[in-house]
Amino acid sequence: MLKQFDRKAARARRHRRVRVRVAGTAQRPRLSVFRSLHHVYAQLIDDESGHTVAAASTAQLRSGKKDAEAAAAVGKEIAEKAKAAGVTNAVFDRGGFLYHGRVKALADAAREAGLEF
Repeated sequence: MLKQFDRKAARARRHRRVRVRVAGTAQRPRLSVFRSLHHVYAQLIDDESGHTVAAASTAQLRSGKKDAEAAAAVGKEIAEKAKAAGVTNAVFDRGGFLYHGRVKALADAAREAGLEF
């Protein structure tokens, strides 16, 4: 009998593979991206102390959209908040999602706004 494919478990496996290699520090926090059905969330995390340095999302921006443009706005916002917190470098954590579409748009916008990774 065929097994049913569990998308959540597959993403969790991919995210675990990424997290083995990627960790954030105070000087270079981890830019973690989560893409839900309706929103895109991004946060800069210092894994050594377990604190979130900055966070942004489409829910917070209240854009009403859920496309690549909205994700780019989140990328720009997280880069501005990172600069305000004194962070210029980060490590990108795609969260088990493919580097494509909204995730790529967020990363490109953050790079254009001055965040290096």
